[in-house]
Amino acid sequence: MSGNHEQMGKTVKVRVFRGEGGQGALKEHDVPVTPGMVVLDAVHHIQAADSGDLAARWNCKAGKCGSCAAEVNGKPKLMCMTRMDTLPQDQPVTIEPLQTFPHLRDLVTDVSWNFQVNKTIPPLNPKPREADGTYRMAQMDIDRVQEFHKCIECFLCQDVCHILRNHKAEDFAGPRFLVRNAALCMHPLDTEDRLPDLKDKFNLGYCNITKCCTEVCPEEIHITDNAIIPLKERLAGRFYDPLAALGRVLKGD
Repeated sequence: MSGNHEQMGKTVKVRVFRGEGGQGALKEHDVPVTPGMVVLDAVHHIQAADSGDLAARWNCKAGKCGSCAAEVNGKPKLMCMTRMDTLPQDQPVTIEPLQTFPHLRDLVTDVSWNFQVNKTIPPLNPKPREADGTYRMAQMDIDRVQEFHKCIECFLCQDVCHILRNHKAEDFAGPRFLVRNAALCMHPLDTEDRLPDLKDKFNLGYCNITKCCTEVCPEEIHITDNAIIPLKERLAGRFYDPLAALGRVLKGD
């Protein structure tokens, strides 16, 4: 790390993808690096100094909106949370659009498919209120799902998921929406039976729990361990456990 700090203030080669509709190439720029600078700052410098027409999404610059997701040196990251001094300064820094989604222009991709998937998830279906008109929940049940609500929908987990990235399996919801399903399935008030959809519509079984989604999550949500694996256990218990199946037959379910 000390070597990186020694080079702060020097000029770094930054290669940014330019093009439309998946066609294009990396264009190299010389960018002066200053202390505390992040990759998004480098993009803003390029826009101001060299290429005013460079298309890139960003909003909060605080790691809370998810807009500036891109691939930096081949890894899905938020540009606003990736400091330049954490990247090798002796070789070009590459900035490319998310590879899993249709490319529009430069660093901008079409992530609208994700919102279409989101619309197909049934909303919370709460049980009736108590006699006094209130809901009661145990704190441990609330704590279990609280983590899932930290998601900022940057879609880095969707981008890195090999089922979506390599196999283009649009019948798979992807880790972001498995997390949303988990938040609903584990909600102490929800009465909706979500397991059939997880099995047949969102194809939870496609996931082979490589944990790549967990590794790129900027909010450090334990996607695999706390969301996907518990959902798989519930699915197995319902549909693939022979003893449970026998029990349902005997009970006439």
